[in-house]
Amino acid sequence: MKSAVALVLALSIAQAAQAADIDKGRELFNTRCASCHHVGPSARAAFGPQLNAVFGRKAGGTDDYRYSDAMKASTVVWNDETLRAFLQSPGKVVPGTKMRFWGMSNARQLDDLLAYLRTFQSQP
Repeated sequence: MKSAVALVLALSIAQAAQAADIDKGRELFNTRCASCHHVGPSARAAFGPQLNAVFGRKAGGTDDYRYSDAMKASTVVWNDETLRAFLQSPGKVVPGTKMRFWGMSNARQLDDLLAYLRTFQSQP
């Protein structure tokens, strides 16, 4: 039964990713994220950490950013589920985070933004 649920969940995530619009995700990133975060070959920490290869990374896991104590102590590993929850309400996922973001509740926008971030998964 667990494997059937896992399969359905994996298929749902894959379908959402296929339906996501990377160009819209880029627009969202540029308008809502880029003032604090960077992605791409020259990405570096700014007001927030760089987001290259964020999927699978432990929260607070880059060396070039000064994270809050709460983020460094967190056991969160970034994946679709944890990023989606964090982007909806950062303080609920990591109470004490320095991230000042009111949250994003639109599921389609979240899909698009996560699809865009996935395009930087192989970046250093």
